[in-house]
Order: sequence, then C-alpha cells, then structure tokens
Amino acid sequence: MTDATPGSIGAWIVAARPATLTAAFAPVAVGTACAWRVGGFRWDAALAALLGAFLIQIATNFANDMFDFQKGADTDERLGPTRAAQAGLLTVRQLRRGIIVTFALALGTGVYLTWVAGPAVIVIGLASMTAGLAYTGGPFPLAYNGLGDVFVMAFFGFVAVCGTAFVQASFVPQIAWAASVPIGALATGILVVNNVRDFEGDARAGKTTLVVRFGRGAGVREYAFLLAAAYATPIIMFVFGWTSAWVCLPLLTVLWAVGLLRSLVNERGVALNQTLAETAKLLSLFGVLFAIGIAL
Repeated sequence: MTDATPGSIGAWIVAARPATLTAAFAPVAVGTACAWRVGGFRWDAALAALLGAFLIQIATNFANDMFDFQKGADTDERLGPTRAAQAGLLTVRQLRRGIIVTFALALGTGVYLTWVAGPAVIVIGLASMTAGLAYTGGPFPLAYNGLGDVFVMAFFGFVAVCGTAFVQASFVPQIAWAASVPIGALATGILVVNNVRDFEGDARAGKTTLVVRFGRGAGVREYAFLLAAAYATPIIMFVFGWTSAWVCLPLLTVLWAVGLLRSLVNERGVALNQTLAETAKLLSLFGVLFAIGIAL
C-alpha cells in the first residue's frame, strides 16, 4: 500500500503489516487444537486469545516501525516492504499513540481471559507486551543484539501455543509443548529470511542479528534447520504414539518448503520479499493442517 497518504487509514494498515498476522494466527489455531484434544475447548477463550494475539502483534509492529526508524535501521535504501515512519506516512508521535491504544485493547482481552483462566494470564500477557517493546526498543533491544530469533521461537511458539491451550483447558497439555516447536520454528524462519535479506543494511545500522554476526551462510543454514525441525516434529509425535497419523498432514507442504529454501540460497535483496511472504503463507497453511491433524 505504497500509495497510502500520510495519517490515513491506509498508513495505519501499512504500519500494522497484516501479512505478518499469520505468526499470531497459527499458534492460536494449534493451541486450540491441543485444548480440543484433551476436551478443554472453549470458543470464547479461543476467540479472545486470537484477538489478543493479533493486537499484541500489531502493537509490536508499530513499535518496530518506530524504533527501527529512530535507530536508523529503516532508510531510503530499505529493501523490504514499506515502513510507515520511514516513508513519512506516520510520525513517531502517532505510532507511539498507536502502540498505547493497541496494547490497551489487548489488556481488555487479557482481563476477560484472566476471569476465564486465572491470574497466570496476567504474567503471560505482560511478558508478551514487554517482549514486543523490547524487541527493537529499550536499553537492550533484542533484535539488535542477536536475540530476535530466541524471542520469536519462545513467544510465537511455546508461549502462544501453550498459552492458548491453557486459557481453554486450564492446564497445558503435554502435546502442546511438542506442537509449539514447528510453529515457533516457522515463525522464526520468517525472521531469518528478513535478516538474510537485510544483513548488509543491518550491519551499517549496528543491528547485530545472527546473520550479521555469523554471515549469510549461517542464516541459510539456520533456515534449513528450522524447516527440518518443523517437519520432523509431526513425524516424531506420531512415531511416539502421542497422536494419530493425521498429525502428519503438514507434510503435504514439504515441497513448498524445499522451494523456499532454494530461493533463500539463490536470491538476493528485493527478490527475497517474495520468499518472506511465502514463508508467512507456509506458516499459515502448516498451522491449519497441523491443527486439523492434532484435533483428529
């Protein structure tokens, strides 16, 4: 939406980055399937968890847009999709207000989930919001110190999947811990593509991602490892008798994943925007198939 005008609804949509919301949707879908499997499914808690996840993701996107612009990581040489602050679509002050409003709305869903599942939800919600701000902001921004990958794996994998199952079933089913691995791995894969694409600009801006620290080849190998972990997990879950063979439904997408890996190996710069978008789509479809397989 590069034709959006400053301060318009379109500008806010650019800043919200709707394409990234698959990273919030997939873990909620899988966590809900885990709750369903143990007889704990609650549609109200599932919807509240999904809304809260979307709001926290959007607020985090606003924060990343603002902090990356302030730190000089987003410039006119940016290779990725349009960022609102860098493009002059929203001011830092507007983005700051957007962060506050969106997090306030997320707190509203948190109040309901606390009533449903107890005070543990407060810890989960506050930790998620703090991590969202600390990703690119604060005195020790995670993404600028090589910890972005760990953050994404932890919060989009274990916290989101297990947290979603918990608010419905009132406990974390064992299957949820295993189910967190492929979802967190593919969400981290989105970040890795972003970092491989931007590693030269990140290095100039002092953003020391793992790719900047260890090189482009290390980023490609990390992506391959994350894909391997994602596709091995359903097989392991079936082999050990934790679920039925239906859990292997995500294997239908393995050739797509191989193609994305090949793209990351061969492509450079702007061409990787397509790989980034396709990795997000892969996470979404994998998550849906995985959730169906777990529920069955």
